[in-house]
Amino acid sequence: MGDLSVGSRCEVLVTDLSHDGQGIGRRGETVVFVPGALPGERVVARLVRRHRRHWLSQLEAILDASDARRREPCILAAKCGGCSLQHLDPAAQVVWKQQVVVEALRRIAQLEHPVEPVLAAAEPLGYRNRAVIPLERRDDGSVRCGYYRRGSHRIVNLNHCLVLDPRIDALVEPIKADLAATDWPIDRDCHQGGGLRHLALRVGAHTGEVLISLISSHDQLPGLSDLAEHWMERWSSVVGVTLNLQPRATNVLMGPETRLLAGRNWIREQFAGQELHIATDTFFQVFTAQAERVVALLQEVLAAIPSPGLAIDAYCGIGTYSLPMAAAGWQVEGLEVNPEAVRLAMLNAERNGVGDRCRFEACEVAERLADLLPAASLLFLDPPRRGLDGAVVSAIQAQPPQQLVYLSCDPASLARDLQLLVQQGPYTLRRVQPLDFFPHTTHVEVLAVLSRTS
Repeated sequence: MGDLSVGSRCEVLVTDLSHDGQGIGRRGETVVFVPGALPGERVVARLVRRHRRHWLSQLEAILDASDARRREPCILAAKCGGCSLQHLDPAAQVVWKQQVVVEALRRIAQLEHPVEPVLAAAEPLGYRNRAVIPLERRDDGSVRCGYYRRGSHRIVNLNHCLVLDPRIDALVEPIKADLAATDWPIDRDCHQGGGLRHLALRVGAHTGEVLISLISSHDQLPGLSDLAEHWMERWSSVVGVTLNLQPRATNVLMGPETRLLAGRNWIREQFAGQELHIATDTFFQVFTAQAERVVALLQEVLAAIPSPGLAIDAYCGIGTYSLPMAAAGWQVEGLEVNPEAVRLAMLNAERNGVGDRCRFEACEVAERLADLLPAASLLFLDPPRRGLDGAVVSAIQAQPPQQLVYLSCDPASLARDLQLLVQQGPYTLRRVQPLDFFPHTTHVEVLAVLSRTS
């Protein structure tokens, strides 16, 4: 077990997890990645591929198991790439995620700042209010749907997914059977002439309303409208069926055009005391209960400010966080690139009686932020995973509002931006609060609260 060559076996002491949940250990001075291994475990790994600075391996045996190891609740967990930490006890997951945030701040931002314990999910299964599931048709005509096998582009076929809200999980198997009964082409990568690509499901966690959406590269799907009506009749919870057209061979899941096939193209949701309408192709946090905890944290920030002023909600989506700020008496300027989300945000504001305190613009944040910042008292940021564009950071540095609240889904990009806003900028970091929006995965949401230094 001493030679390091392809196919050889070696004993590895695992000390950490990688960003995608693989165990990390060393064999002498060599780093070895061991999928399925946990920190503190002594394992036997078979080396499969050498990179310049590390080896990739397969877990062969666990010699000393971690006390935090558990049997995965899902029978597909070891294969499916959707969840990477089901074999780690949920309490240990959040401890590890807190340390991920600590290390990102220390390593990237050069900040030694207390990180509060992760706000764990009360229920770490059945939490996802949305799913977008790849499809494929086999040579025998059967349809498979499921997430990709870890490290590959091969589907792990599933009929149920334990992290989905049970009300949409129950629809996966019968919809798959209905699709199998058609002769529609399925070509998720647009490599064989096009066809169906993904099945998308969305549910209102508090209302139970469901949207079914098919994502396809074209609309040549005979009988689709009849099937949509059939689904509406079969399930009383389904309020709409849509077809989204994504003709481009890209990993961007949804295209620019969504067509209504039956019912309506939005669901109602009750969220933090507000009624929201959420459409097929608009962003909404996948874990409703945890997103509502963000509102409570935001309200704490607002309550500490002597008098409401102008708040900018950058990357505002459908007004998820704009509306609670407006309800607290703030004037809100929301910036969002998706025109359909902006339309819904305006309707949501009117519906909740705060239309006179909200204004939403369809634009790139970098294009409008500098114009609005001089009058703002508070800036709320909820950017995509990549974090803030350089132009956005520059605008904030030039005209910093007194309070800044940053909600991030990636600790690394957050730390990079905090390095610019705190270490090289006008802000003091006041609070870092992680939340577990994605149990059983390596992802963690972080809310950072900053105040202008001078």
